[in-house]
Amino acid sequence: MKLAVVGSSGYIADFLLKQLEQKKEIKKILKIGRSETADAYLDLQEAEKFDYSLLNEINFVIFTAAVSGPDQCAEEYHKCWEINVVGTSHFIRKALDKGCRVLFFSSDAVYESISGSIYNEKSDTKPTTPYGEMKKAVENEFKYHPLCKVLRLSYVVSAKDKFTSYCMSCMKRNVTAEIFHPFYRNCISIKDVIDIITWFLFHFDEYHPYVLNVAGRELISRVRIADEINQLYNGKLKYIITIPDNKFFINRPRITQMESLYLQEYHILDSESFTEKIQKELKGINHE
Repeated sequence: MKLAVVGSSGYIADFLLKQLEQKKEIKKILKIGRSETADAYLDLQEAEKFDYSLLNEINFVIFTAAVSGPDQCAEEYHKCWEINVVGTSHFIRKALDKGCRVLFFSSDAVYESISGSIYNEKSDTKPTTPYGEMKKAVENEFKYHPLCKVLRLSYVVSAKDKFTSYCMSCMKRNVTAEIFHPFYRNCISIKDVIDIITWFLFHFDEYHPYVLNVAGRELISRVRIADEINQLYNGKLKYIITIPDNKFFINRPRITQMESLYLQEYHILDSESFTEKIQKELKGINHE
């Protein structure tokens, strides 16, 4: 099996590559991106300039690249649309034309996020933010293509995600963290995300829907994450709860509750609590 990872220097790709490089079934991993560590350079604003012959022997393309900052997508809408929609769609189309199977990373931002609503893979997608609009546009472009599957991610928790890193840094420096609330997502651990991707590498054709919601079973707030950290580190994280102004929520809903109809049906993931998952992620992490 030969893979290409687009966005090879990104947050999720960093974890993914470390795991995939240990799989004996995987004979080659082509790292594609803009960093110096990439095997092949790709600027999604000029996707037509990429050498697509590099994909001739690739079986799978894992597409993680995007401008994911919701505020940036709003403030630089045209530029981000060119990257997240035009360039992304061009690359995926070329990969599909070469017979590659594609896993495209989307987001729970494609949902409308009405209070009290729980969204699954069969729910309508009605994004209310520019970032969500961009992800939906790519989903719609390829939703009927048999070689393309969409992984719709909720917030991915690890020792290196932005919020957890912020909390750990505050704890090390003995600084009081400021935590925005209310802010809820069906958080998923990075280990689960990697396990899901790995499952698709070996069971792609067995999965019949075009999309999978990559979400945990519990609705988690940032305060809950902070409390889980304190459980592990004996209450050393000091924090205050802050209610952000309405500008913060213009490009990111207060609550997006997403579930999956298929994670258990296809036996993709084991059922564990969020507490169990975050404890595994933070096990052995130095907080001094």
